[in-house]
Amino acid sequence: MIPELQTSLVTVTNCKGAYNQSLAEWAIAACCWFAKDLPRLLAQKADHNWEPYYMEELRGKTLGVVGFGGIGQETAHIARAFKMKIIALRRQTEVSEEHSQPHLKVYSADKLHALMAESDYVVAAMPFTPSTHKLIDAEAICCMKKNGVLINVGRGQTIDENALIQALQERHIKGAGLDVTYAEPLPQDSPLWELDNVLLSPHSAVRGETILTAPKHQFDELARLFMQGKELFNIVDVKAGY
Repeated sequence: MIPELQTSLVTVTNCKGAYNQSLAEWAIAACCWFAKDLPRLLAQKADHNWEPYYMEELRGKTLGVVGFGGIGQETAHIARAFKMKIIALRRQTEVSEEHSQPHLKVYSADKLHALMAESDYVVAAMPFTPSTHKLIDAEAICCMKKNGVLINVGRGQTIDENALIQALQERHIKGAGLDVTYAEPLPQDSPLWELDNVLLSPHSAVRGETILTAPKHQFDELARLFMQGKELFNIVDVKAGY
């Protein structure tokens, strides 16, 4: 957030909600990538190797969602179709009736380590603000299960990437699914390129069929409301930064 905006009277809006579905789908696809060990399937196909193996089910597994806004809520919604249990971390523990469900537990922001320890899959869906910078740090990653998977569809700066790389190299966790990285494009010398327990996407999860149409529709509607002097939606909290 530009500092001048935080002290101005300008109303700022965003395209909140436009990419919830595509990002949530990518997050669940990453869960399936590791649960079904799809790299092994690809390797066996390349080797003409017909060797059956056991695959993990998502059913009954716990999905921890760090940042339970629109993206996190949509991810949880899809995860319930796989019969996963959901733990959500958010500043405000109250959840709307629409997103309240029997299999959902909501933790306050100070319970990050508890969420990391209880989850089989952790989805980070946070905006980047001073308070979320490297929120998932080395200590938080160390709380994860040895077979845990960390997935990021928010902002790369919300995870301590060096700590994550070390955990992946040492096999402290099973793997990571990253649609975003700390620096983009990812530097050529980053170890993430070579790690076989990383699913890496060049910030492409939002590049679906609605990448242009959904934000345009929101902009058109906001412009119409503004011109009519009516109440706007998707207003940004400039103090919070999102």
